[in-house]
Amino acid sequence: MPIVSVRNLTRKFHNVTAVDGLTLDIEKGEIFGLVGPDGAGKTTTIRLMLGILHADAGEGHIGKFDLRTDASSIVSLTGYVSQRFSLYTELTVQENLELFADIYRVPEHERGPRLKRLMEFSRLDPFRDRLAGKLSGGMKQKLALSCALIHTPTLLFLDEPTTGVDPLSRRDLWRLLFDLWQDGVTIVVSTPYMDEAERCSRVGFLSHGKLIALGPPDELRQKFHGAIFEVFTDNKFQAGKLLEPLPFVEDVNVFGEGLHVTVEAGATDRAEADIRSAMSAAGREVRAVRRIEPSMEDVFFQLTTGKR
Repeated sequence: MPIVSVRNLTRKFHNVTAVDGLTLDIEKGEIFGLVGPDGAGKTTTIRLMLGILHADAGEGHIGKFDLRTDASSIVSLTGYVSQRFSLYTELTVQENLELFADIYRVPEHERGPRLKRLMEFSRLDPFRDRLAGKLSGGMKQKLALSCALIHTPTLLFLDEPTTGVDPLSRRDLWRLLFDLWQDGVTIVVSTPYMDEAERCSRVGFLSHGKLIALGPPDELRQKFHGAIFEVFTDNKFQAGKLLEPLPFVEDVNVFGEGLHVTVEAGATDRAEADIRSAMSAAGREVRAVRRIEPSMEDVFFQLTTGKR
């Protein structure tokens, strides 16, 4: 039985449909990624699953709890790290943990061992007496994660936990998530970062409140139509405008210092030569053209633009 199961879940805010007929099952033991840009509906989806928001339509279960009738009980099963740091900045690291132990009614005899384990797990022990408001962005997220784990939930929701976090702290946070996953915690994480989607066992792409694709990262990449050629040139923006009208080119996107050019499946054999020829005819310098495997970002672009 899935630990999360929702059917036709819908939520509107005035005239905007934030979540549009979402049907989804998440199995125990997954790291499931809700992936999409700002405004895709990720935060609303998580809040609906947590019972924080009520759906306008649809139904679902989180564990054994019905979203319509048992929403207040979902907290006993779940931990939640919100998008913005929402702990008490005027309290120390240890005081925040103790407060959340009170909130979740952790038995007195279990508090000491749990706090000790979480301090070691998050590597926050040297900072136990530091005010939460004085922590770095990465350390704040580790503290928020520790507070969400104080009652040992079996299902953990994280809403864009690495937004605004430096690369080293981001890597460290994902290392902690993998440790939790190996201990049997089911994790649902929302992110706008496609490289983080690669870390998940399964991914759901959200766009304008709709679930537009679902599956393991490798499976989603295999569904990509056409082929990707990476192009490095002297002016990527002008080069992109030059390549877009070519008959065999389906899409052009800027990726870092280069371009990702999607070509139709029947043109892959001649695509490199044709790209070089078009660039040369326009007087553009070409540093490199090579075929590469589509990234999750390429897959998402194709799904949302309909260029296939």
